[in-house]
Amino acid sequence: MVKWDDLKSLATRKQDPPSTLQSHQLVLNQLLDLFVKGADGTYNKKADFDYLAYVLADLSKHPEIRQFFVNKQEYDGVVPINKIKVFTEHKSDIRRKGVASTIKNAAFDVPAHPAFLDEDQINILPYLLLPITGNEQYDEEEMMGMLPDLQLLPPDKQRDSDPKIVQTHVETLTLLTTTREGRDLMRSVNVYPIIRETHLKVNDEDVQEACERLVQVLMRDEAEPGAEGEAEDDGEDDRIVEV
Repeated sequence: MVKWDDLKSLATRKQDPPSTLQSHQLVLNQLLDLFVKGADGTYNKKADFDYLAYVLADLSKHPEIRQFFVNKQEYDGVVPINKIKVFTEHKSDIRRKGVASTIKNAAFDVPAHPAFLDEDQINILPYLLLPITGNEQYDEEEMMGMLPDLQLLPPDKQRDSDPKIVQTHVETLTLLTTTREGRDLMRSVNVYPIIRETHLKVNDEDVQEACERLVQVLMRDEAEPGAEGEAEDDGEDDRIVEV
């Protein structure tokens, strides 16, 4: 049902929420709050609502609903993507897969990329990089240049066991290289060594191809701002399809 295009009307549809949900009149906010509260059983101890992750992923293919995910909601002052990013390492495969796809679809909204990358707004990079990182040993220079969340991980740290989820996170990172600012940030926090090890350790052709595409973007020379050809790189990731 959620693949029906007319459901993009949920971007503006409102109804009174159940009093026990303590949500907002916007149906999307109710679905999201139900999904979040399902993780720990605070709304219904007999339902985890994990499959709402797939609903959110399908809905987020619509530009109108992407706007919902990347803009702060007045009723609680939270950007919706911040409510779901914490589930990228959840125990439920269903929840992780749907959340990964929702984040990827939201990342097609290029004007929202500064917020995605800003530590004080969405700060998405740790939530994309941690699931694709295993217990690899990096030399000190590489490790100290990484985000603090990626440094000194425990020796039993495991990469996500689902190659499709790993692929989705790598493709989201590639989407976030659309802008020069995104590419420069990923270079400055040593994303490349993590992608290098993911390519080596995940025996999956689609994952490896996704890693190769991202590496090509990160390792290429950049034109000086304003120089001829500077604008050519925007749109590099248009070939990544929404899920």
